[in-house]
Amino acid sequence: MLSYDWIALFITLLGTMFLIGELLVNMKGFFGLIGFGFITVYFSSYLSTDMFIVMMLVYFLGIILMIIDGKLVNDGTLAMIGGATTILAVGLSAPNWVAGLYSVIGVILGAAASLLFLKVFKRRKMWTKITLVDQLTSEMGYNSMKESYQALIGREGKAVTDMRPVGTIEVDGEEFSAVSNGQWISNGEQITVSSVDGTKILVKKL
Repeated sequence: MLSYDWIALFITLLGTMFLIGELLVNMKGFFGLIGFGFITVYFSSYLSTDMFIVMMLVYFLGIILMIIDGKLVNDGTLAMIGGATTILAVGLSAPNWVAGLYSVIGVILGAAASLLFLKVFKRRKMWTKITLVDQLTSEMGYNSMKESYQALIGREGKAVTDMRPVGTIEVDGEEFSAVSNGQWISNGEQITVSSVDGTKILVKKL
């Protein structure tokens, strides 16, 4: 049994920080061993042998779900479930609600603190799929603005429906969905294309 309830905060903080840190950066198992040691101390301080094994399995089930998410799923869902599982494991293992609260806070702070390792060490490749690292620039072959829409800027046409403010315009015999710049434009009125925002055509009345 730990002497003071608040000690649980630091043990779960350090344990979680190093275990998740091992998942985020490649430390060849060193961080994992440190984290495993702290978590073992936490569970062994509060639980009997049988419950110690059960809660350790539940805790590491959460870690495994995070690993599966990073390697296979890549949408963050399993990682969130895994995080909730680890929090549940440490919270239920505490002998009273105060120690449980300290433990849960420690897990949350430890998970947040583990992100600091990304600023110092090389991150594991399995997490690069979750976030889009490359910028979607036109130089890379991406363009959110349709080329045909870009060519409409400055062109004149007419509204073929009432625009309040969304409606349909016609430019050079071709119809487009467009938005007026806060103006109420009636069917048949002349317009000019003022700008294009992505696939949205902005027009104003002549």
